[in-house]
Amino acid sequence: MLSQTLSTAVSKLIREDGALVEWAVSTGHVDYPVAVEAMEARAAAIAGGEAAELVWLLEHPPLYTAGVSSKDGDLLEPDRFPVHRTGRGGQFTYHGPGQRVAYVMLDLNRRGRDVRAFVRGLEQWIIGALGEFGVEADVREGRVGVWVERKGPGWSREDKIAAIGVKVRKWVSFHGISLNVEPDLGHFTGIVPCGIEEHGVTSLVDLGVLATMDEADEALRVSFRRVFGAVEAGAPPV
Repeated sequence: MLSQTLSTAVSKLIREDGALVEWAVSTGHVDYPVAVEAMEARAAAIAGGEAAELVWLLEHPPLYTAGVSSKDGDLLEPDRFPVHRTGRGGQFTYHGPGQRVAYVMLDLNRRGRDVRAFVRGLEQWIIGALGEFGVEADVREGRVGVWVERKGPGWSREDKIAAIGVKVRKWVSFHGISLNVEPDLGHFTGIVPCGIEEHGVTSLVDLGVLATMDEADEALRVSFRRVFGAVEAGAPPV
């Protein structure tokens, strides 16, 4: 269960002026370099007061990304999929079909200027969205992302269902989260996800929740409003 400290930390993440965040969904698969270029341009425009905040939902073709803390030894199969070095926080992550990536471009100047609270807000956003499907999830001390505990007769384990990796420039965020809806979980075996070897990965469908991507998007939208405020329909930047 989320702590009272977490709930208090994210309360300031809703803008006092009530400005709506644009919410855009891309169809098809968006190439990673194209997405990064568009995301950085939009973040710069937000910082310059020339564009509204944006949450951009998309899917990528299969690929691995390496964050600023990544270790080369955690790339187990370097020739399996394209590998993209990126400026976001975190280590190696897989992106691919069936995984909802949400790039979050918010003006933290208007949301408390607290990066730690922002990351906690992203965690609460994901946890709330999973709760829409009856999935209990939480964060773990010393581990990035959102986790679920799985139990059976005589066994239990913790699997990661969502990753978080963000960057902040001029107090505007970019990059964001990825939620496993129905990806090929075998694709994660080419890396040590987020540098954590002793735990696995899972997805909504793997947990027995037969959610569509549209249903996952709606759960994310409902939970986002609770943490960050209201949204309106927007157009993908590419």
